[in-house]
Amino acid sequence: MNTHLQGSLFDQTDQVRLGSLDGIRRTTLGRGAWIDVLPGWLGGADTLFGQLAAEVPWRAERRKMYDHVVDVPRLLAFYGVRDALPHPVLDEARAALSAHYAEELGEPFTTAGLCFYRDGRDSVAWHGDRIGRGAREDTMVAILSVGAPRDLLLRPMGGGETLRRPLGHGDLIVMGGSCQRTWEHAVPKSSRATGPRISIQFRPHGVQ
Repeated sequence: MNTHLQGSLFDQTDQVRLGSLDGIRRTTLGRGAWIDVLPGWLGGADTLFGQLAAEVPWRAERRKMYDHVVDVPRLLAFYGVRDALPHPVLDEARAALSAHYAEELGEPFTTAGLCFYRDGRDSVAWHGDRIGRGAREDTMVAILSVGAPRDLLLRPMGGGETLRRPLGHGDLIVMGGSCQRTWEHAVPKSSRATGPRISIQFRPHGVQ
């Protein structure tokens, strides 16, 4: 597995720690959807990337697509409500997000899904997190990225202007309101030389 990561010039600490959420900035997308973005929320993100890449029990999946069974182009791990997260800072991140969004969300973030994009060939297609309550209710999905930046694309359901947000090295994005129902997001393949990235997605109970 290729886990070589070129470190960020702006994250030169080995101490893995969270910053404040006070600097988070909201962008209204329309149709009741919004995103909050905070670059560099996690210090020591490259150190955390190395630990997660080496220690998480990553699994490869295969899924049926039309008449074929294909490899999922990324590695996956999932931590349920009662599962211990693979690093204490992720527990801290989940608690901080739950506290920050308590009034808007009305419930805590409970689960964590991890995706390992090993290089530019790994990707995730256009989708919304609409398995479960996200298909009919406003909710939130918070994504913390470590490793090399990859573009997260967002577009309205049914077509429209595509927004591009490069995420990596400790960046945070929170998709809220109707975002999972009225917008789609994707991490496209890249033909450029691209380092590995891990995303950690925090979700409330019953949202996938």
